[in-house]
Amino acid sequence: MSGHSKFNNIKHKKEKADAARGKIFTVIGHELAIAVKAGGPDPNSNSKLRDVIAKARANNMPNDTIEKGIKKAAGNIDAVNFEELTYEGFGPGGVAIMVRALTDNKNRTGGNVRSAFTKGSGNLGTQGSVAYMFKEKGQIIIDKEECEKSSDELMELVLENGASDFNEEADSYEVLTEPGDFSTCREAIEKAGIPMLEADITMIPENYVSVTDEDAVYGLRKTLDLLDEDEDVKAYYTNWEEE
Repeated sequence: MSGHSKFNNIKHKKEKADAARGKIFTVIGHELAIAVKAGGPDPNSNSKLRDVIAKARANNMPNDTIEKGIKKAAGNIDAVNFEELTYEGFGPGGVAIMVRALTDNKNRTGGNVRSAFTKGSGNLGTQGSVAYMFKEKGQIIIDKEECEKSSDELMELVLENGASDFNEEADSYEVLTEPGDFSTCREAIEKAGIPMLEADITMIPENYVSVTDEDAVYGLRKTLDLLDEDEDVKAYYTNWEEE
């Protein structure tokens, strides 16, 4: 099976994430708190919490930090007041950008996201203005060097557990699922002892846009860098096909 794997973009984002480990841990800490508030502190009975724990481990968050985050949230449920928000807009060159944020202050976050678009010569749009250009998918990235199974064995495993697509790249495998099948597939991979580089619900663009104008590329990078730096931004997704 093949298709639209953009592992180079994913790897680039992960390298940026590695450079901003503190922010990643902060975001995951908020996600742990939201999951605990929604379904309780026991991962055995809370699939959302299991997924966030898996994401935390994929990002090398220490187990004691994960456990402390869960206990803190469980001990003070009423203090968990984070909201998940989505912003949509266009960068230069007509590139669609979706932003997901976790915030305890909508005014602050909205102002910062709008500023990131404006400073990059883009425009923040209305709800639904670019969402139709993406499909929500569960996405799991596996490093070939860390996977003891062959490509065929791994593909058989994930397809038997809800995967909708399987892509092989030079140094990685990409597994895609429908959102409702993500937990089942991720847990099957985990039970097989296969480490995951990424494991999250993401937005996959239907089509990609190439941008060649230097000013537009500069503006896009400026917007995305500002979003990377924002503590409230959980993730962003674009249909930009970077060269």
